Amino acid sequence: MKVRIEWRYTKSTEEVVFYSDEIEARRAMVIAEDLQKTGRAKEIRVVDELDAVWTIKELKKYLTAIKTEPHNLIVYFDGGFDHETKMAGLGCVIYYEQDGKSYRLRRNASVEGLKSNNEAEYAALHLCVCELSLLGANHLPVRIIGDSLVVINHLTEEWPAIEKNLSDWADKIEAGLEELQLHPDYYLVNRNANKEADRLATQALNGVDIMATTEVDAEKR
Repeated sequence: MKVRIEWRYTKSTEEVVFYSDEIEARRAMVIAEDLQKTGRAKEIRVVDELDAVWTIKELKKYLTAIKTEPHNLIVYFDGGFDHETKMAGLGCVIYYEQDGKSYRLRRNASVEGLKSNNEAEYAALHLCVCELSLLGANHLPVRIIGDSLVVINHLTEEWPAIEKNLSDWADKIEAGLEELQLHPDYYLVNRNANKEADRLATQALNGVDIMATTEVDAEKR
């Protein structure tokens, strides 16, 4: 979870309000506690990605509570479609933290019965939502990253969904996230920034099944 720190600095008659950039919640807590020690930072508060306001005490309690659960969720998805075989390949990558460590989950799947690359993209994101459920992720913000203009712009309501089959996929994705009480933040990136999920989708089309979770360096997320 990313947050920004807001605090009021006072000295004699001087008073100024400062705002930080968005930073990871654990780092924000350390900085905020250090600010408190100076005695000159008053009314320190933390504002999360959903604009909810936290005191330092509340944030510390929350971070302790979620330590053993998957959190700091980042999802990459990609789908591919072979017009000759009518097969779709789905790629899913989920980065998360748990028990003080960082992990990367990679999963792919080959699927029959889809009609287009756009539908494969939706199916790939739906696969990610299913994996989040299996992880036990809930009541958290989740960053969802993909290179599909159609999917991202539809789910952010920038574009309407004209095709019913695509609208149905979107409904399933949103219902799944709502059931888990996950709050999505969608990011559209270029294909080069989505290589991992793209590779998994291609491997699925080539008959290579991937299902693995590995520990990773937090800085490489």
